Amino acid sequence: MTANRGWVWMYGVTGEPPGAFADSVAGVGGVPPRTITAAGLTAVVGDVGDREYGEAALRRNLEDLDWLARTARAHHAILEAAAERGPVVPMRLATLFTSDAGVTGTLRDRADDFRKALSLIGARSEWGVKAYAVKPADPAGAPGRPAAGPDGQATGPGAAYLQRRRAQLTASKDASSEAMASARTVYAELSRFAVSSRLYPPQAPDLAGQQAPMVLNAAYLVADERVGEFAAAVDDLTVRHRFVQLTLTGPWPAYSFTGDGDGPGPR
Repeated sequence: MTANRGWVWMYGVTGEPPGAFADSVAGVGGVPPRTITAAGLTAVVGDVGDREYGEAALRRNLEDLDWLARTARAHHAILEAAAERGPVVPMRLATLFTSDAGVTGTLRDRADDFRKALSLIGARSEWGVKAYAVKPADPAGAPGRPAAGPDGQATGPGAAYLQRRRAQLTASKDASSEAMASARTVYAELSRFAVSSRLYPPQAPDLAGQQAPMVLNAAYLVADERVGEFAAAVDDLTVRHRFVQLTLTGPWPAYSFTGDGDGPGPR
């Protein structure tokens, strides 16, 4: 596929050329990536056309959730392929230049920042941990079963319903409070295994893909030699905290720890 070379899409920055990408790795717009080198750094870029990625078209497309999701996946695929070859500093989605000269200038102007970021993430990877509140079991038994009164006799259906409902609300409130406390504990415990950590606002159910409320949305930068310990700690915390369900994702390019990353990472 040939694209209009009107715009250069910048994916990320590496210290060394990542080598040739497989032909099967297509980037944004379906165009394979290429590289630009300056100041001892290498930018992974792609060529995109003005029709879809020019200023006016881009503003319109960024409001299209399907387009945005498709583009974010393509952006991430290139970063993931580059990260398999070595550390890569991810750039924000839709970092565009009118020519290769703009990319070269950015590499030179920000060389120190890029080198510091690459040094931080070397032999390390980003992992995401989310926690969802677990709904407590019905404390009053099966729906429709009369609750027993203080004298051991069943109450009427109306009173039984109210008693059951009060018990449900109390259990739900207690479980919610415990889930929030567990989320704080989980975040602190896992931070002990990480070089750095980031806490993000919980995602809404439609974004998270789960109906259960999210109570923790965190990212951790973990040294490669400690990934096993980190994953084992997640499993242990899952067992210890009954009112949260933990999910572990990764490894990701270090979106959260390099300053520029704003891609489709663990958030």
